[in-house]
Amino acid sequence: MTYSKTGLSRRQALGAIGGGAAALTAVAANAQSTAVDPRSTVTEPRRDFGPGAEPNVYFWDPDLVSVDDRLWSVMQPNASIERLWTGARWAEGPAWNSVGKFLVWSDIPENRQMRWLDEDGHVSTFRYPSGNSNGNTFDYQGRQLSCEHLNRRVVRYELDGSVTVIADTFEGQRFNSPNDVVAHPDGSYWFTDPPYGGQLYEGAPDAAGGRSNPDGLFDPTLGQPPEIGDYVREMDTATYRVAPDGTITRVAGHDQTPDPNGLCFSPDQSILYIASTGPGPGDDGDGGEGLIFAYDVSDDGTLANGRVFSDCMVDGIKCGPDGLRCDVAGNLWASSNAGRNVGYSGVTVWAPDGQLMGRIRLPEVCGNVCFGGPKRNRLFMAASQSIYSVYTGTQGAGPA
Repeated sequence: MTYSKTGLSRRQALGAIGGGAAALTAVAANAQSTAVDPRSTVTEPRRDFGPGAEPNVYFWDPDLVSVDDRLWSVMQPNASIERLWTGARWAEGPAWNSVGKFLVWSDIPENRQMRWLDEDGHVSTFRYPSGNSNGNTFDYQGRQLSCEHLNRRVVRYELDGSVTVIADTFEGQRFNSPNDVVAHPDGSYWFTDPPYGGQLYEGAPDAAGGRSNPDGLFDPTLGQPPEIGDYVREMDTATYRVAPDGTITRVAGHDQTPDPNGLCFSPDQSILYIASTGPGPGDDGDGGEGLIFAYDVSDDGTLANGRVFSDCMVDGIKCGPDGLRCDVAGNLWASSNAGRNVGYSGVTVWAPDGQLMGRIRLPEVCGNVCFGGPKRNRLFMAASQSIYSVYTGTQGAGPA
């Protein structure tokens, strides 16, 4: 989840909050004046992506934007971008279940998980309440993992229907709001812990005096189960590893990758990519700058050689990263939130060398992606209120 969707820079937004309404108005006006003309969002005339739309008459979908010819090697010429469903408040965390042949995703503000069936496109509520879940995935045993904003924990749904808490505290302190999680073949789980769930819309703010509720203006108990309301943010943001025996290790701190969000492994699990988004509720000082970091994964489960993989700048526009997935060739597919710079939201596709190959333009901000379908060659995109998909010329690496 990308906290700021205003198109303002992180520093502008924080400065505006500190300077009051007048400063906010001035910054917003400046951001609006530099925005791309909304008519450039997609093709002209504005296109309908829905199932009842006119057929796409182009051989290459017109909203596939190539920067490097390598893009065409991973796309499918006669496949069109489709909107499969709309109706979410904020769609996140798509994950593909290969056995059941369905897509599951989170609608965070509505406190529910949804399911789309490959069989007939039927969409229904999969799980309610969901703990304001965000990221989801399936491990190598086919069990669903979910990051819960409200309960500030990572859970696993077992094959017998029971629920196991995978991680809720570290060194005696409660997590902020686990955001995204991936499984490793060695049986470990890796997840990010930014602060985005510490707000009214996607979870619950801190108790009075906490970092996201310092003046006690919000009542975090309203509309919540009786056990919710006394949590406060206790830690800086970080990325963690849960070993097969349950031992939790902090693998990248706030000083290395601040406000971590989406994450994924390279196909051979030798590299971990982490999206560093922007400051969230209760952040003090600098936060993420909309970068994607890469780390070498050591055999002992530690990270080394951290470096910026991409600054996510396209044509001078910050295409803020969120969810990440790799294909089998090691290309990185990142959701894009360009704020008010419409026409740049969707998905960016990066070669293993960090060069931009191209973009998938969507008419909504994209929060997260995953590969799925029976052949794992279909890219699913959770974008604001909707779910989109496009068939590709490659396959996703690892489970969803």
